[in-house]
Amino acid sequence: MSAKPTIAEMRARYEGQFGVAAGYLPADIDEVKRWLEQQLASAKAARAVGELVDNPAVSALGELINTDFEIKNLFKLMLEESGGQREHGSPITSVADLVDVMNLIVAQAPAFTDVKSQQNFFPMSSIFVHMMYTPAGMFLFTLVRFNNAVRAVLQSWCDYLDSPVSLNVINKTDGWLSPPAARLMNLKDFVIPDPTAPNGEFTSFNDYFHREINLETRQLAGAGDPKVIVSANDGTVYRIARNVQKSAEFMLKGQPYSLENMLNNINENGVTVDSFVGGDVFQAFLSGANYHRWRAPVSGKIVVQQPVAGLMFSELPWPGYDPSAGTLSQGYQASVNTRGLVFIKADHAPLRTVCVMPIGITEISSINFTRSVNDHVDKSDELGYFSYGGSTLCVIFQPGAVKEFRWPYPKYPLCPPCPISINVRDWIALAN
Repeated sequence: MSAKPTIAEMRARYEGQFGVAAGYLPADIDEVKRWLEQQLASAKAARAVGELVDNPAVSALGELINTDFEIKNLFKLMLEESGGQREHGSPITSVADLVDVMNLIVAQAPAFTDVKSQQNFFPMSSIFVHMMYTPAGMFLFTLVRFNNAVRAVLQSWCDYLDSPVSLNVINKTDGWLSPPAARLMNLKDFVIPDPTAPNGEFTSFNDYFHREINLETRQLAGAGDPKVIVSANDGTVYRIARNVQKSAEFMLKGQPYSLENMLNNINENGVTVDSFVGGDVFQAFLSGANYHRWRAPVSGKIVVQQPVAGLMFSELPWPGYDPSAGTLSQGYQASVNTRGLVFIKADHAPLRTVCVMPIGITEISSINFTRSVNDHVDKSDELGYFSYGGSTLCVIFQPGAVKEFRWPYPKYPLCPPCPISINVRDWIALAN
């Protein structure tokens, strides 16, 4: 991979980004550049008249970059590499630029637009999209201290999106309840607390984002049949893998799953990584219009539940620009990204213990549990939800649990190029 990618390489890599595949980012990378230029200009103008508020977490990130020798040099190199052909690359050329744009973003909620080419709903990804797959960026985004500082910024933004002030974009005129937004987000399938209220009676932007689904639009498959395993989430099938091994190298193009990494070397309450070796993984990713809560695929008792603080904005390093790498990195991200682990001891004995693993990919993607250890859940009961951001979810089975999946499993991911959409509570597999 060259230090400064060509325009063709930049476009090819961008078109495979998760944000593009999931509908959060414009299809054209030049639109991201134009959006960033506008944001940077607005931030600089606000800074000039003393109206740009310095967020403490953003200031701390800027201070880390400026004072940590390794991070400072990697960041400088990353900016040089991400510029590429500068007329198509990132307009961010300094730490001050990054800080100013971030300060602007963490004080606003993503705005809706019905102009498809301008639909940029992932502002943090737009900052990093040119940077995260450069050689320097790939290394920088794996440094724990850098990720911790970025995570603090995302948490600060999440706090804003959890607050009532973020409701300014939730309206029926030009916001996320307008007729074009209702069509894009398929709002007819969701519960609007008060359809007559200007903001639908949502309490915040995040309250809108992880809104409840009308369960009548998601019929439960195999009610009363413990052998029917249902989808934990709405989404697009990414991969079905069988005979998954304990450890694997991430740099292989086939991207085998690595259970010891995915399951955080679990050894708690009788649940171990070894007990899943040779089992199966079903993974599906969510788009912006999908239901962002997740449910139990089987009935049983929650025996272990834990969050795992991992990486953000880290992609699989490829030996060159791969046109679908942004989406194909999900196998890698399942092993290293921020995620949750919910282990359910199934009532149906052949299923033994099943793991539901929600994963944050970009932006915030906070993992929020709504159940507790020792709770018994019935098939399709809610387990938790994502705050704003990109997300994917794995259901992990122990060996011998699954008799067959609904679709033949491939050597490589199902998506791309032939996406299969699924709904929460629809059947995905049959147990032995």
